[in-house]
Amino acid sequence: MIINHPLLGPRDAAEFVYLGDASLMVRPDWQDENAAEKFYQYMYLRDNPAGRQRELWYHEQGDRSWLIVTRDTTTHEISSVELARDVALAGKGK
Repeated sequence: MIINHPLLGPRDAAEFVYLGDASLMVRPDWQDENAAEKFYQYMYLRDNPAGRQRELWYHEQGDRSWLIVTRDTTTHEISSVELARDVALAGKGK
């Protein structure tokens, strides 16, 4: 699989480490009255949907950047790749 890195261009997926669902970028508020339940769900309950998914990938053997890759988990077709930093700053991590 080839990941088209926004800064470095096409890179082999072997250079990256898959880190899971990109929704994990948005952590629960620790001051919320239901914080314990929300953190339990955040840490332990995961969906594993087939189809389009936003995922975190870490460029371990490259520039050490974090990426959000939108990929179809059934075909491995990648529809977009964004720097996680840019997504977080734009507030689109949800």
